[in-house]
Amino acid sequence: MKLENIRIVLVNTSHPGNIGGVARAMKNMGLSDLSLVVPRIFPSGEADARAAGAADILQSAVVVSSLEEAIADVHLVVGASARERNIPWPIMDPHELAGVAASVAVDQKIAIVFGREDRGLTNDELQLCHHHVHIPSVEGFSSLNLAAAVQVIAYELRMAQLKQADSQAQAPQWGTDWDIELAEHRELELMFEHLEKMLVDIDFLDPENPRQLMPRLRRLFQRAVPDKVEVNVLRGILSHIQKKNDLNQN
Repeated sequence: MKLENIRIVLVNTSHPGNIGGVARAMKNMGLSDLSLVVPRIFPSGEADARAAGAADILQSAVVVSSLEEAIADVHLVVGASARERNIPWPIMDPHELAGVAASVAVDQKIAIVFGREDRGLTNDELQLCHHHVHIPSVEGFSSLNLAAAVQVIAYELRMAQLKQADSQAQAPQWGTDWDIELAEHRELELMFEHLEKMLVDIDFLDPENPRQLMPRLRRLFQRAVPDKVEVNVLRGILSHIQKKNDLNQN
């Protein structure tokens, strides 16, 4: 596992001091890739002060206008979630997340996404993630400071890297070394757009009453963490179905 291929993404951070605290937590554990989605205030002297020696991470941080932009080139996306959702999603604790990260090919990118200080990530944002990670704090006082949450997860990633360096890594997620590069987030999004259009075209999905069909299909495919060939095969199937449907309508 290469820690430089792990991206920390902060969404709509309200307090600039928290951004600095996150930068310091990252540098403590060897992480360096920070992406900020529409932060309320950045750059900021308060962020610089809280970074305490991690100013280089703040200087190289990338500010983007959407979560989709922040994760477009990423192969595995994990969203930090502190509460139950309407539709259950594959969820891990930080130690399990580190084991999964250690099994991903060293040249592929992982994003760990953290939401707003007051309300976290929205359901739509969490649906962009393959998995969710939850820090099992005590029920009576479960809210963690943003920098503290990043520190906990970054520590587990660092420990997994050290174990891997000592040839004591956990078994790969798939039980073997994978042969194809994982699909990037933007490739998955194009597939989901294609799938939704096809389902509408064949009258399986009613756009006026979609219910939870697309979120559940997202969960199904993202749980599998498909590779590039698998996504291309699925899109080929969708194109063939659409072609047959067009012929039948004519």
